[in-house]
This record gives sequence, structure tokens and C-alpha cells, in this order.
Amino acid sequence: MAKIIAVNAGSSSLKFQLFEMPEEKVLTSGVAERIGLEEGIFTIKVNGEKFTTNLPIKDHAKAVQLLLDALVEHNIVKDLNEIQGAGHRIVQGGAYFDSSVKVDDDVVSKVDELCELAPLHNPAHLVCYKAFKEALPHIGHVFVFDTAFHQTMGPESYMFPVPYEWYTDYKIRRYGAHGTSHQYVSRRTAELMGRNNEEMNQITCHLGNGASITAIKGGKCINTSMGLTPLGGIMMGTRSGDIDPTVVFYMMKKLGCTPDEMDTYLNKKSGMLGISGISSDARDVENAANEGNERALLTQNLYVNRVINVVGGYVMQLGHVDAISFTAGLGENDTHIREMILQKLEEPLGLSIDYELNSKIRGKECLISKPDSKVAVWIVPTNEEVVIARDTMRLLGL
Repeated sequence: MAKIIAVNAGSSSLKFQLFEMPEEKVLTSGVAERIGLEEGIFTIKVNGEKFTTNLPIKDHAKAVQLLLDALVEHNIVKDLNEIQGAGHRIVQGGAYFDSSVKVDDDVVSKVDELCELAPLHNPAHLVCYKAFKEALPHIGHVFVFDTAFHQTMGPESYMFPVPYEWYTDYKIRRYGAHGTSHQYVSRRTAELMGRNNEEMNQITCHLGNGASITAIKGGKCINTSMGLTPLGGIMMGTRSGDIDPTVVFYMMKKLGCTPDEMDTYLNKKSGMLGISGISSDARDVENAANEGNERALLTQNLYVNRVINVVGGYVMQLGHVDAISFTAGLGENDTHIREMILQKLEEPLGLSIDYELNSKIRGKECLISKPDSKVAVWIVPTNEEVVIARDTMRLLGL
């Protein structure tokens, strides 16, 4: 048996699970949320009981410190040396990585080089890795790349209509993200339906502070919404998603800003935060919408519109859809946004949804479509961590 910690750092969160492998027994799990905001939340689950602390979490290094301290404080491990391996989610592997790898200096250098393609993520991943390496210098580490699952896309999906030399010389293409989540959710959905994953057409909706939607045919990705970087695709917590490129040039002239300053606008000041003027967190936006705030209501409507546009396009590309699954923070827990999305898709896709059931389900596996629905609609909490733990166990030979 080996204790493996799986680390999943998002742009504003740090999820973790400590596994006893190969049994895949979860010894503890938890999450640091709202990293970088004034009111952070750290939660750890011990023997079925959740312990939550509200405190500022300045950055991902602080989140790692909270996690490691909590493992000892709650007697989950007597000593951190009991941990034998760590697996880390990495958003952007670029052209370098099409599978998970053991970490060495060359791997770290390449992931660092790719930071400009995932500016909200790769730097956070490296901060977490270095913090764990300092605290646990004796163990091996594995990087599991979000982009790997999307390597099965054809050129008609991953190419951009720009000068071809940009692809050959600079590797400009669609890489996608959240691949580990899309892979897990699609396979788990097939299991829940008693179907062979390789015989299904699915659309998986990973909707969180970062969000992407993926079309999966026969267990393989054929299209995904994020692009060269996690900035592309649908609207997100602080990211704009796809916009007319002319907006960038026009506003740079109007504001007199540099490329780096424009990057900050689009990555950190847009999306839900930019439209609502309230928060990047969908929960804060929903609270304001419930109070009648017009910009919060606009934010929700804009978000839903962007989602259904992508889903509709993927239905056409797939030809038919057997299942649609919702996952990640918003997808699993925001009952109202799910309802808004499904109401828009109901007529064109022949959906029949149990909206009363949908209103009650948060963070649990559940079929929310009725038997007469032409497409099965599921809520499937993602478990990127178990995929990370499996790859870590395999690559470290534990």
C-alpha cells in the first residue's frame, strides 16, 4: 500500500485527495477556495466530517501550507513522510506532453516555458509543486496534463484559420484544458448508464471558475471549447472567452495599454466579474441576481447563451448525443444555471428534465432527465484526483 496525494490547482482553488493505493481508498479530501480573494475558504473532510475555516488565502503557497498542516493536525498522517508520491494537475502541456510524466528539472522548465499559454494556471501549478517538493523532498512527483485527452482532435477542430506557418513554426493551435476531468466524467457517465464508453457520443460540461465543454465520440475528444490557452471558449469567472479579435486592438488604442495590460483585462477582469461588477464567483452573482441586480441577471443570461451556443454546435458535429453531463463547481452545484441551460436545450434536443429533482441536487451523481428524454442528462462530480493518483502510482512504480 502507498499513500499518494493528488493535487488539483485551479486558477482560484486547490483541491486535494490523499489516497491509499492501489485500493483507491480516500483517506481525506478537501479544497481551498477563493484563493486571492478577501474571504477564502479552507475545507478538509475527516472521517465523514467537514471542517471549514474562513480566512484570507493569499496565494497557492498558503493553500499548500494549510493543507499540509491540516493533515497532521487532524491525525490523518502522524508524519508527512508517510506520503510516498504526489501527482499534480497541469493545465498546459503544449506540444511537449501528450501523456503524464515523472517530474524532473527538464519537465519543470518546459511547464514554466508554457506559463504564457496558461497564465492563471501553470504558474499556480509550479508554486504548488515547489511547495510540496520543499515539504516532502524525499518523494517522487508526477505531472498530469489537462491537454493530453484532447490530442485526439482532428485538424479541422484544433487548427485556427490563421497563416499556416503560425502552426508549423509556433505551434499555434487549439490545445484545450480540463482534459482529465472530461475523460473521467465521460467514462463515469458510461459506467452509470451501463454502456460501453467507446460506443457513445457525449457532451461534457465542465463549468467552474474556469469552464470548458467537450464533444466526445467513442471515448475520444473530437472538439473542445478552450483554445490555445484557457482564455478561449465560453465565458468564465474572470476570463472573457471567445471575442472578436478586433476588440483587443481597438481597446488597446482607446486605453493606451500594453499587450500585458490587455492580457490582464481579458484573463482577470472580464467574464462574470467584468459583466457583473460584483464577483468572479457564480454564488455571489446568483445572490445579487436573486435581489434583482440587473447586471447580475445579465451575467447569468450571457453565460447561459454562450454555453448553449457551444453545445448546439457540438450536437451538429457529433450527429447525435447519448448523454450530456454537468460537472465542476458551477455544473455540479448551481441548480439555477443548470435549469436555465437545460430549458434552452429542451426543445431542440428533445430533453425531458425533472426540474424538481434538479433543484435539489448539489454535488451528487444523479440522472436528472426523465425516461422519455431523447438525451440522458447527468450530474457527475468530477474526480480528476483519482485519475492523477492512478497515473502517479503507475509512473512511480509504487
